[in-house]
Amino acid sequence: MRFPNFLVGMFGVLIAFGIATYLMTGSFWATIAQTLACAVVIQVGYFVAVLFLVAREKPKPSERKQSGQIDAGVANTQPPFKSITPTETH
Repeated sequence: MRFPNFLVGMFGVLIAFGIATYLMTGSFWATIAQTLACAVVIQVGYFVAVLFLVAREKPKPSERKQSGQIDAGVANTQPPFKSITPTETH
């Protein structure tokens, strides 16, 4: 989920939560406190979800080559060019 979409959804949930809390408690200050606590819980959940997604993502083959990690079965033993020795003639 993209961050702007997350923010829109989060504010929608917090508004609905605040209205429901105010209707149940009738207290403005209790509504503010509980809605802030709900916002913190949502943010922590979003942070944990992003950490989980980043941790389970495997690097792409092009990223492994750049970092020096090459699969043993895919390693190229040939140099990228043919070396010419002085004894060879064309």
